[in-house]
Amino acid sequence: MNNKEFIADLASRTKLGSKEAASLVSATVSAIISELTEENAIVVPGFGTFEVKKKLERVLVNPTTKQRMLIPPKMTVSFKPNTALKSKVKN
Repeated sequence: MNNKEFIADLASRTKLGSKEAASLVSATVSAIISELTEENAIVVPGFGTFEVKKKLERVLVNPTTKQRMLIPPKMTVSFKPNTALKSKVKN
């Protein structure tokens, strides 16, 4: 499902127009991004949790040159699905 299809489905389920549904999706995404940039977790009941995690720095070895490289730490976004969502997807 792409963005247009998602907005059309949301509009039909909520009885909103396409523009209002697109605005709703845009506002939701920007709110999620805003909270994640502040490193806050976002819990969506019945869906799951978005959170920012820090990957520690680590040393890797290049397989061809055998040279060791230090990979710096970085922040990543993770999603943990709710158990209700997991069970619905499994069935």
